[in-house]
Amino acid sequence: MTDSDDVTADYRETSDERRLIFEREGRVATVAQNREGYAMLKVRRGPDSDELERYYGFDMALDHAAELLDVSVADLPVPDAAADMGM
Repeated sequence: MTDSDDVTADYRETSDERRLIFEREGRVATVAQNREGYAMLKVRRGPDSDELERYYGFDMALDHAAELLDVSVADLPVPDAAADMGM
């Protein structure tokens, strides 16, 4: 888990996905990609909630996640294991 001010980030791998889960003040934004790491990124409100949008680029997915948490992209801590997400 990685912290940056009041935003926490947790990178997890499930049997199907790579998930980068951000939390701030009770709000959650998840950036998910298939386990193989080559598909578009999905942005969700929570790890298992419905997809809100898909992106090719990690920067665009992070921008959406930051918007959901009402912070700037620079405030999102990205763990090293998640740095290569995106196409």
